[in-house]
Amino acid sequence: MKIIVAGAGEVGFHLAKLLSFESQDITLIDTDRSSLQYADTHLDIRVVKGDATSISVLKDADVANTELVIGVTSSETTNITVCVLAKQLGAKRTIARISNSEFIENKDEIGFTSLGIDELISPESLAANEIGLLLNQSGFNDTYEFDDGALTMVGLILSRTSSIVGKSVRDLAEVSEQYSYVPIAIQRSGTQYTIIPRGDTQFREGDQVYFVTVKEGLESIYTMAGKVKEDLKNVMILGGSNIGYKTARDLCASKFKVKLIESDKDKAFEIADDVPSCLVINGDGRNVELLEEEAISDMDAFVSVTGNSETNIMSCLVAKSRGVKKTIALVENMDYFQLSQSIGINTLINKKLLAANTIFRYIRKGEVVAITKLNNMNVELLEFIVHPDSAVCNKVIRELDFPRSAVIGGIIRDGEGIIALGDFEIKEGDRVVVSCLPQALEKVEKLFV
Repeated sequence: MKIIVAGAGEVGFHLAKLLSFESQDITLIDTDRSSLQYADTHLDIRVVKGDATSISVLKDADVANTELVIGVTSSETTNITVCVLAKQLGAKRTIARISNSEFIENKDEIGFTSLGIDELISPESLAANEIGLLLNQSGFNDTYEFDDGALTMVGLILSRTSSIVGKSVRDLAEVSEQYSYVPIAIQRSGTQYTIIPRGDTQFREGDQVYFVTVKEGLESIYTMAGKVKEDLKNVMILGGSNIGYKTARDLCASKFKVKLIESDKDKAFEIADDVPSCLVINGDGRNVELLEEEAISDMDAFVSVTGNSETNIMSCLVAKSRGVKKTIALVENMDYFQLSQSIGINTLINKKLLAANTIFRYIRKGEVVAITKLNNMNVELLEFIVHPDSAVCNKVIRELDFPRSAVIGGIIRDGEGIIALGDFEIKEGDRVVVSCLPQALEKVEKLFV
């Protein structure tokens, strides 16, 4: 697929990197020569120096024959302009990164598609939504919802108290009263080795295990994993960035009690005016005395979303040492994901990864309506829509030539989530959630094209 990425900043470079790994035909446009030079020497892509809103630059990048144009510069105005121009010049699909969440909330009313923009993404809004999900599912360190929770993916680490440690997937199925969840991926403790579980796969202490479940299965997973769902209500947020502001606003709307610490006085007053139910403190959140004065030990959760990854990690460690149950840190460096559990932080989130997950569904073959990459694992979770001519349509699952390095996590039919077993027949219009390793991706895509 021929793809143009406008903007060689953090999100743009990360996208170009991920896409180049998949042998996509990538052109990266930016005005910053040094950013382009770094990308050119580290990635197998074409770079074009210039303003992406210039028609001549877009033509030089062969926009007329491009299947996807992604505007991810730091300016939302530039991104919108790039997408509008690209569509007029012949690009098939366009995606614009924006920071104003009002655009997403009112996109149907405004009609961005008629302007030439197929999708709007806000990494900040995606991160705020992710934090909200994690706080609502307090026992898990990763979560993702399909179709407003018809199916939910949850990730957790198996402790010594888990009832399934030492048992196989087959054993788990036999003791389950009803099939309300299914394991879809396992990463062994201390390794980078990802397993798509089969019947004889054994669960071990320290495993990071991902499940797909229907709503009624969440309680069963808590019990089976030896975890307690804690009611989190008091939340402290460090950092009044766009993510911090959106998180505070959303949590206050959900009746959480929120304290937000922001060092910039003007920004602190602005947030206090916009979110009156949030207690905003103007101060340096790196100051442990300030955190203690603000009763950090009484907090149920601590969320650090400043612009500095190291500050976020260290402040979460301070919070953990003061007995805070749930800690979430925003990080930019993907390598930190490998350290999160060993250093004691519950969850790390990354804007680039969240944005890439949203964009990747436009690159996959077949009609993909949702996609997420599991944190620190080379597994993709995709939601396909079944068409009449799809190879899986009107087929029983056990009859499918399904690769061993992929598994069907669940099926959504008429808005209802189903954990499907081997005798389940897939029908037209079903939404099928598949967990898949990279080597099986092409074969899985062919089944749903």
